[in-house]
Amino acid sequence: MSPRDEIPLLRGQDGEGSVQVHLDPEEKITSAKVFSVYGKGGIGKSTTSSNLSAAFSMLGKRVLQIGCDPKHDSTFTLTGRLVPTVIDILKEVDFHAEELRPEDFVFEGFNGVKCVEAGGPPAGTGCGGYVVGQTVKLLKQHHMLDDTDVVIFDVLGDVVCGGFAAPLQHADRALIVTANDFDSIYAMNRIIAAVQAKSVNYKVRLAGCVANRSKNTDEVDRYCKTVGFNRLAHMPDLDAIRRSRLKKKTLFEMEDAEDVVQVRKEYVRLAETLWAGTDPSAPHPLPDREIFELLGFD
Repeated sequence: MSPRDEIPLLRGQDGEGSVQVHLDPEEKITSAKVFSVYGKGGIGKSTTSSNLSAAFSMLGKRVLQIGCDPKHDSTFTLTGRLVPTVIDILKEVDFHAEELRPEDFVFEGFNGVKCVEAGGPPAGTGCGGYVVGQTVKLLKQHHMLDDTDVVIFDVLGDVVCGGFAAPLQHADRALIVTANDFDSIYAMNRIIAAVQAKSVNYKVRLAGCVANRSKNTDEVDRYCKTVGFNRLAHMPDLDAIRRSRLKKKTLFEMEDAEDVVQVRKEYVRLAETLWAGTDPSAPHPLPDREIFELLGFD
């Protein structure tokens, strides 16, 4: 008998095999358009999220960005610093959330963007999904979502983590950041499958992908054409983007060099596209072997 024969077949409400903790209906975000940003680790999700938040703010939208990674560096280009995390602040009051004020965990960044870092439990001691849930609960309790037009969740890259899945219970659209290479597209393929599993019982749908830090988009476009997905934007591999993070600034605060201006326009165009509403995308993710055949080289 195989060891796997002893593993029970789990059938959860979030798709076959899922045992994800479910969202309390009272904690749904109903007053804003909600986007969750996904992609493999190191692909530039935080850079994309922060510049997208800045772009929405330039369109006059009231924006809240929530970092969902224990590294808590999602919003530092908006605020110019690493802000305290929700989980750390809760620890300081022995998890008596009623003792907190909004200014204890919500910080103002560039052009009025509100910034929150959920943080995460120490390695091996808890679930990131719990932290995301507590963060949204606090925001609701303090009415911080009542005057917000756009919420952006910047999500950690681990597809199997509860911290990855929790924002999907709130989001309207999921945006995937990728690059024009095999590893990034392979990760995107897995993320597509994960989001679609959630969409069985939640409102979240796929918006499309952003080709980031890539000179070309031929491999991304080939994958998208094969599975029926949409590339919504292309952010080239510019040194100005690297410099902006070193300066702890968004691209909208950098000097008006020609390349910087062009990328800003692409972020604003992406924000306009997402605000106007994207048709829900329903691609067909590929089995691993077919990904190799599609993108591999002889």
